[in-house]
Amino acid sequence: MHDNTHALPQTGEPMRHPARLGIALTLALATVGCSTAAGSGSRTGGEPTAPASDTAVSVTSCGHRMSFAEPPKRAVALDQTSTETLLELGLQDRMAGTANLKTKIPPQYEAAYADVPVIAPKIATGEQLRAAMPDFVVAGSADLYTGDRAGTRDELAALKVPAFVSAVDCPRQNPAGTTPFELLFSDYENLGRVFGAEERAGELAAAQRAAVARAGENTSKAPRGVDRPTVVYLYSVFNGMPYVAGRTGLPSEMSRIVGAKNAFDDVNEDWPEVSWEEVAERDPDVIVIGDLSERGRPGDSAAEKRAALTAHPVISRLAAVRDDRILEVPGIELDPSVRSVHALGLLADGMKDLGYVR
Repeated sequence: MHDNTHALPQTGEPMRHPARLGIALTLALATVGCSTAAGSGSRTGGEPTAPASDTAVSVTSCGHRMSFAEPPKRAVALDQTSTETLLELGLQDRMAGTANLKTKIPPQYEAAYADVPVIAPKIATGEQLRAAMPDFVVAGSADLYTGDRAGTRDELAALKVPAFVSAVDCPRQNPAGTTPFELLFSDYENLGRVFGAEERAGELAAAQRAAVARAGENTSKAPRGVDRPTVVYLYSVFNGMPYVAGRTGLPSEMSRIVGAKNAFDDVNEDWPEVSWEEVAERDPDVIVIGDLSERGRPGDSAAEKRAALTAHPVISRLAAVRDDRILEVPGIELDPSVRSVHALGLLADGMKDLGYVR
């Protein structure tokens, strides 16, 4: 679950290099950590902090084992993915901050989101995070925990602030063969345990497992021997160059579920920059456009992407473009998040409408 703000060139978003915090602020944060999450902590090269009571809960996130004597009261979500997951779990009253939203919060979360402080409109610095006095931090992407961003997980653990990373962005720590969607569902269940919201987390995971099953219902009905249709996922067009889904991104798994194949499965990246000539060489059966209109950068909207396809002298001659075998989905839903099953459903329905899934 990568933060794609670093994958594409940024305009007007210089890398922040926060100054070291003063002793007073550090001590204040340590005090909050002790008072609101006593006994919590993550691995800092040794053993996790021992539980302070028999009711303590322990979870492991990307190699760090964390124990909680009581549910967090001042959680901070470092990105939109984590923010929406916590809101979906009904935890807005436990949130002390959010950061790095790429698009508008969808209507179903607006009311809950309205009361959550925004600690940073873009990527949060260590200073901004510590000023929120968190007792728990959640991120969908491990690269938000660096020294020149929010701080490393070990730095936060030293202040008794556990730092959770989505299992989707922790490939080396996950069992072989675990699908990205199952990793997402494990996030819901682990966060449910941390916050004492197991029932709601379990319901969410069950509902989304059912949605994934529905999306794959017709795959097995495709005739044997028929080649899987190929799909190019066009995420963005920046400076005239296309960014598409590679093998490690969620769209490859979405393709498999609906009986298709990601045309760029041979590229070991989430969202690689390629050339239009490479897209033409793959000659995909279907093109999926990720609509990022709300992000507002050049080439983000579905209309701009369609225009780029039809204006290109080679791409415009592809059958997928000539015959309008083009599907549109919300771009943010092509990265692993609580909303990704919605994009999967749109893909399944679109492939069926185009006659590729029976």
